[in-house]
Amino acid sequence: MAVKIDSKIIDYEVARAEAEAKAGESVEGAPEAGPESAAIEHMHEELQRPERLEGQTYKIKTPLSEHALYVTVNDVILNEGTEHEIRRPFEVFINSKNMDHFQWIVALTRIVSAVFRKGGDCTFLVEELRSVFDPRGGYFKKGGRFMPSLVAEIGDVLEQHLRSIGMMETEGLDEHQRRFIEQKKAEAEGRAAQEPIEADCDDSTGDYPPGAELCGKCHTKAMVIMDGCLTCLNCGESKCG
Repeated sequence: MAVKIDSKIIDYEVARAEAEAKAGESVEGAPEAGPESAAIEHMHEELQRPERLEGQTYKIKTPLSEHALYVTVNDVILNEGTEHEIRRPFEVFINSKNMDHFQWIVALTRIVSAVFRKGGDCTFLVEELRSVFDPRGGYFKKGGRFMPSLVAEIGDVLEQHLRSIGMMETEGLDEHQRRFIEQKKAEAEGRAAQEPIEADCDDSTGDYPPGAELCGKCHTKAMVIMDGCLTCLNCGESKCG
C-alpha cells in the first residue's frame, strides 16, 4: 500500500528485528508465551550465592613443600530442572598447612572467584595461570609432566575442573594418532630393553623410556629419537613435522 508523505524527510531509521517480532506477537490470535519461553538465567555478578553449592576438591603435592595444597572449586547450577541447565564455577578455595604462601593464595582465590561470578568465558584463566614461571625453577610431576610453578599447577587443576563440567572440550588424539604413538612407544621400550640407559636420580619419566627429553608442547618428558627424529610419545609432537 502506497503512503503519501507531505512533510520533508529529515531522518530515517532501519526497522529492527526485535521490533518486528514484538509487532508479530501483538497480532490478534497469536499464541501467548508459555512458561518454557521464560528468560534463561545466565551467570552474572549480582547472582546471590545459594545456601548450598556442589564442588570438587583437588590435592596438589609438590616437591616445593612438605605439605599439600587442597584446591576446592564450587559450582552453581543455573536453570536447574530445565533443558537449559548448566553448571558454572562460582568460587574457589585453597587450603594448606604451609602458611608461607598465605597472602598471595588468598589474593588469588578472591580474584579468580570474582572472575567466576562476573560471568562469561572464564577459560582464559587456565592459560594465564599456566604461563606463570617460578624464577627459582619449576619441577616435574609424577609421570614426567613439567610444572613451571605452583601457580601453573593451580591453573592445571582449574583446567581439569572446567573440562569436567563441560566448559572446556577435552583434547584427545584420534584413533590413527593413538595407534602411531603406541607403536612408537613399543619400539622405544624394546630398544631401551636392549640398550639400557642409566637415568639420573631426578629423572622420573614415569611410563616413558629413561632418557626421554622434555616436550615443548605438552611439557612431558616423553621425547625420544625415533627414525632419526625427536617424537613425543605422549602427544605425538614431532620435530620432523
